[in-house]
This record gives sequence, C-alpha cells and structure tokens, in this order.
Amino acid sequence: MKNLIWINVGEFAKEKGCLGDYDEELQCHELDEDKLVDELEEVMSRGGVILDHHMTDFYPERWFDIVFVLRTKNDLLYDRLLARGYVGKKLENNIEAEIFQTILDEAKESYREEIVHELESNCQKDVENNLQRIVTWLDQWTKDNQE
Repeated sequence: MKNLIWINVGEFAKEKGCLGDYDEELQCHELDEDKLVDELEEVMSRGGVILDHHMTDFYPERWFDIVFVLRTKNDLLYDRLLARGYVGKKLENNIEAEIFQTILDEAKESYREEIVHELESNCQKDVENNLQRIVTWLDQWTKDNQE
C-alpha cells in the first residue's frame, strides 16, 4: 500500500518559491499558480497525496479522486478568522467567499460533480463526523488501490 502524504499548499508554495508580490490590502502574498502546479506535478503524479488548500480551480482534475469542501456558518467563520488575525479586505473576502459558496462552486465547476463533497464544519461533532467520513473513504480508497 502507498503511504498517503499531506501537503499544506501555503507552506509548500513558500518552500518552493511559488509566491509572488505581497498584497498589502489582502495581507498575503500572491500565488504563482503555474509555478505551483509545475512544482506539485511530480509528487501528485505518484498518487496518494492529500492537498490542503482553499483554492481549487487551477489544479488539474486528473490529480484528484475526491474533493472535500469544508463549509461553516458565517458568524462562526467570522470569529475564527478574527482569531487568526484576519482584518479588512482579507476578512471581508473570506466571508463573502463563504456567503456566495465560491469555493464549492469552483470545485463543482472544475471537477466531476460526483467527486466533490460538501462537509459542514460548525462544531466539534461536525469535525468528528467529517473525520469519520474521510477515514471511511480513505479505507475504501486504500483497498481499491492496493498494489
């Protein structure tokens, strides 16, 4: 069986030099999507990779067997983002993306709808249920992909 690896895309992009200019208004670096995809290609082609990122629309569909999009209520998200230090335009953009389900819609437009799954993440019970659902899926994926 292949060992699964988890990649936090933000950290990976920083390590591989895939960040562009710093956007003062959004308080973050721009992402060089083309360079990031090039850097990820080799590791993704081996399979067994879990990508952790909030953007979906520029990754090749062939990379994914399943896509989970975590959703949360806006008031909870607002508090979570404030606790992370998000303010101004960055906070506003993230809240608007949740209100308009931007990430979910981009995922559904970018990949086969049957592989895109929306998971609520409002409370500890949701997190536990999501974890169980993902573990069940991973167990089945592992059985289906044993070499």
